[in-house]
Amino acid sequence: MEIDGMLKGILEKLVRIGTVTALDPARRRARVRYDDMDMSSGWLFVLQRYGENIRVMPDGRHTHNITDTYTGGGSASTEPNHDHPDTHVTTYMPRMGERVVVLYLPIFNGDGFVLGGL
Repeated sequence: MEIDGMLKGILEKLVRIGTVTALDPARRRARVRYDDMDMSSGWLFVLQRYGENIRVMPDGRHTHNITDTYTGGGSASTEPNHDHPDTHVTTYMPRMGERVVVLYLPIFNGDGFVLGGL
């Protein structure tokens, strides 16, 4: 019975939900506040999903920046509603104040990782 209680306590601390309080985008790390535990995390690495394909449907009111050697760059006119096929995420960073899910390793002083936003 005592082992079951210890195991339950460990498992309850593996996955946590908190609020981002600090960001280090260059190192892809964040600090998270857990209000239910009245504590903050140390620096946690933010899990990355390189090359994840997504579909983007803009609102039709944005412009496109042009960067090429032929035109010298600039800004195109506002485009009508259109899709951006083959768009993909290169990195993910949560925003300040965003609620995130954190996974901790089940070892003493184990590191945690921000899995993503809610």
